[in-house]
Amino acid sequence: MLTTLFIDDDRAFSAVAAATLQREGIPVSVAHSLHEARALIAQRSFDLVVLDRRLPDGDGLNYLPELRGALPGAVVVMVTAHGDISSAVEAIRLGAADYLAKPIELSDLLFKARRAADEIRLRDRLQHAESTLSTRRGLIDPVAPSMVAVVNMLDRIAATSPRSPVLLLGETGSGKEALAWHLHQRTFGATMPFIQLNCAALPESMAESELFGHEKGAFTDARTTRRGLVELAQRGTLFLDEVGELSAALQGKLLTFLDGGRFRRLGSETELMSSARVVAATNRELERKVKEGQFREDLWFRLSVFKLEVPPLRARREDIGPLALGLLPRVARDQGRREVPRLSADALSRLSRYHFPGNVRELRNILERALVLETGPELTLDWLLIPAPGAATRAGFVSSEVETLDALERRYARWALEQLGGKRLDTAKALGISHPTFNKLVNG
Repeated sequence: MLTTLFIDDDRAFSAVAAATLQREGIPVSVAHSLHEARALIAQRSFDLVVLDRRLPDGDGLNYLPELRGALPGAVVVMVTAHGDISSAVEAIRLGAADYLAKPIELSDLLFKARRAADEIRLRDRLQHAESTLSTRRGLIDPVAPSMVAVVNMLDRIAATSPRSPVLLLGETGSGKEALAWHLHQRTFGATMPFIQLNCAALPESMAESELFGHEKGAFTDARTTRRGLVELAQRGTLFLDEVGELSAALQGKLLTFLDGGRFRRLGSETELMSSARVVAATNRELERKVKEGQFREDLWFRLSVFKLEVPPLRARREDIGPLALGLLPRVARDQGRREVPRLSADALSRLSRYHFPGNVRELRNILERALVLETGPELTLDWLLIPAPGAATRAGFVSSEVETLDALERRYARWALEQLGGKRLDTAKALGISHPTFNKLVNG
């Protein structure tokens, strides 16, 4: 939610402006001087700051660099006297995002606040994408011929077809997200927006609004106009993971957008345009869903302009070692480790022979668990918590019998517990699950 600080010594107008913003669902704090502003900023952070230039204890323009230092992520709108263009230009140079001229129109204030909310929302999504992909960036340097072919094709697409849709098919955790980012970087560079959406996690009631935006009043809780992901991804990439989970209605709207870049916000009659490239991914058999009538055939053909199969990690074992060595420093950094431990030869050999049902995501989880358990300079075989191929462990984890996933998970939890000397809390943490969930597995 957008939090706003309004710095203005006009008490009457400050009260009216604050009430107007609060009716739009935007919390507002008011300061009537620089002293009051500093006190409020010391207590909390703000997303949007509306700063008047003329204040009782100083010039807002002179205060602007200090404000930017105290709230580096805030959007600042400078208030200047009518016609004072030089002040507005100087404010922008010092880091303000926009300016308002006095007397301030409440409609202009609302417009600036909504635009700031969109800017902050976009920045948060970009930061989330950066965080999510930070451990995968730079790892798209494969050795296995099957993966080399995929990356080479993406490079060709980036060079020759910057707006054509791309469909990535592959198992969960096989690296589709990282490949989408690779294509984005090669096509647009890291400065353009990369917006991602997991379609399977999107509630149907919010799907259209999330993807295409909505106008104020389009539905009960639509207090403000909001841009959708298609609009936010303008001049960049919109990555739709698990695209096969989209509803039939949304599939039609996505097809319209793919055909000409046209879309409408929910509740609007105005047609908008976006040049975002759609990269879709799924681990479901989309062609089967088409045949069963669960996914539109025309959308399937539109998404499949470039269709690439991403091989699972077990089918490209040559990449396991380089991936592990590339992931290790990133995982260590995420855990705050100053020194990156070595990966012993035996541990690297075991990883290379493991079948990785969870693909690259499982590899990262194995390394993360090992780093939690081993604080020394080397990760050895004992800390990987993966069984040797074709061998029985003390807990009998490996079995020649086919069994359910539930039974396999229970035996794996018991095996991990034995490896960690019966310490349940430590084992639950190493497996990345809660203590109650671990107890249910072990006691089931």
